[in-house]
Amino acid sequence: MTSSPLPNEQLEVVRGRYLDYLKERNLRQTQERLAIFEEVYDTADHFDADELFVRLKQENIPVSRATVYNTLELLVDCNLVVRHQFGSKQAKYERSYSFWQHDHLICEDCMHLFEFCDPRIQSIRDMVSEIFGMEIQRHSLNMYGRCTRENCEFRTGETVE
Repeated sequence: MTSSPLPNEQLEVVRGRYLDYLKERNLRQTQERLAIFEEVYDTADHFDADELFVRLKQENIPVSRATVYNTLELLVDCNLVVRHQFGSKQAKYERSYSFWQHDHLICEDCMHLFEFCDPRIQSIRDMVSEIFGMEIQRHSLNMYGRCTRENCEFRTGETVE
């Protein structure tokens, strides 16, 4: 995973929001939940729950796989993490606080995930919001394609189902 930490001021805001969320629901602020939060917010990449579990284990953080899955659900519920389902593969997650709006292109040949941002998509979102009289909270745009590069460095031979 690629590390791209938030500035300390923003990280404190996010951590406070998470701790407040736990307190409001009478959930314990355990070391495991905090370690998972820190690990999620220490990366800018997409990851699945098992990848996160392995990374925590490699750092000698004593967590169970169930705790990782349950904590990710808490983080999704409090809008600090977004869950993506790309094809029928395992769900991918990414931190969401203070992130620019972006969309995804998934290559069905090499399985690589490309992020992109196009202001025209925001314009369409604004127009749809106005037409239907809705305040859009979030959106997801996933495009799937096939690699046209013969020497793709990401190709694994698998395809997205």
